[in-house]
Amino acid sequence: MPLPTVLYSAAQVRALDAYAIESLGVPGYTLMKRAGEAALRYLRSRWPTAYRIVIVCGSGNNGGDGYVLARFAHAAGLTVAVLATTPRDALKGDARQAFDDFAASGGRAQPFSEALLREGELIVDAVLGTGVRGPVREELVPIINGINTAGRPVFALDVPSGLDSDRGIALGPTVRADCTVSFVGLKTGLLIGDGPEYAGTVYFDDLEVTAPANENFIPRLERIQDSEVLQALPRRARGAHKGDFGRVLIIGSGIGMPGAVRLAGEACLRVGAGLTTVAVAPENIGAIASGRPELICLPLHEVSALREPIERADVIAIGPGLGRSSWARGALEAVLDSDKPLVVDADALNLVAESGPITRKNWILTPHPGEASRLLGMSTDDVQTDRLAALGGLVERYGGVVVLKGAGTLVGAPNRIPGVCERGNPGMASAGMGDVLTGAIAGIFAQCRDPWLAARVGVLTHAMAGDAVARTGERGLLASDVARELRTCVNL
Repeated sequence: MPLPTVLYSAAQVRALDAYAIESLGVPGYTLMKRAGEAALRYLRSRWPTAYRIVIVCGSGNNGGDGYVLARFAHAAGLTVAVLATTPRDALKGDARQAFDDFAASGGRAQPFSEALLREGELIVDAVLGTGVRGPVREELVPIINGINTAGRPVFALDVPSGLDSDRGIALGPTVRADCTVSFVGLKTGLLIGDGPEYAGTVYFDDLEVTAPANENFIPRLERIQDSEVLQALPRRARGAHKGDFGRVLIIGSGIGMPGAVRLAGEACLRVGAGLTTVAVAPENIGAIASGRPELICLPLHEVSALREPIERADVIAIGPGLGRSSWARGALEAVLDSDKPLVVDADALNLVAESGPITRKNWILTPHPGEASRLLGMSTDDVQTDRLAALGGLVERYGGVVVLKGAGTLVGAPNRIPGVCERGNPGMASAGMGDVLTGAIAGIFAQCRDPWLAARVGVLTHAMAGDAVARTGERGLLASDVARELRTCVNL
């Protein structure tokens, strides 16, 4: 089953379970058996030659899913060892029923032993799932550590044990799975924060439960889709000319920083903007013009020189390499005094943070976690601990569209379900990558004139370009590599 577009909180998924049981008349144990069946399908698909599996079962419904999987796997001819973290008497409800049916089929559960983990070719994590509510309990620490150090592939049921299924943060030692199958509703924490690091490849099965259309099941997140690229950048008319695709003004690159605007400008051109002008410190003109002659270069001796370029521009991007000098402040003030659509990044964000909250409808802010922390007046750790909450705070305080960069970049706006991009890779953690994103968003914004769509498609194509470059390796990946690859990604 393909991954759904929408993601839910753990509480919403529990409510979906209750809805299926109480309103649709589906017994809870039937849902558990469906989960076991789905888990076995994905297990056999991912590891078709694995015949000896070890399933570690906890005390809740996640453990119940594990016992059902054990019974079905045994019936399918696999050799199954079940390691129980709690005795049968501690199990309740459907989990107890799952254990009893497993035992009645001839199965035997053994107390957890780290040594027994290595007897299988594959380990299934059915310890906690969404059942973790706070720091991982002390007695589970050696179990999770044992799974992680056993040297075997790991398949997690619903959510890797120890992972906060809403925020995507580790609540102590956390299972690092090669893949995870999520049930009923896709959990938010699998795709944000550190969730992808622990979940691995994510699979999904809805167990034949569909969320009803009411306010209790408004998704917390939605995945940004490839189809949005064509929506933002439709096929061009044969008689089109460069004036049809927007005029972008990019302001930045103070003294000694020519590369930032050079990268942003190239990215803007690569996504198809018609005309791109860069306004930079005069000392930088030569380096930029010689490296990318397609850019129109404006030496910014005085802020007053921006008056006419601002008037001509359809979209203005400001911040890459800008600095925080009086020159930079003056440029930002000139831009903010206009009513033009904006993309604001880097030092322009820091200057906004210093001057206090400004609410604006027609701008896109693109902070990384450090810049977000300054905009919100909190620590970077606080931003990363709950990225969705930080995104909401930025949207509420500054309006417009906010792109919170990082692994699992988030895009938010007032009265919109936030978007998440699961593309991208660690090789993109290199200098200038944010400048390329700024240029890409500005160039798409100039073409589609929709800040929400431009931000989402800019984030997506930037990540896709990074992944395309990383096919030959992540180390040594340059921002300029990504800028060049953008052209392919906006011509899907």
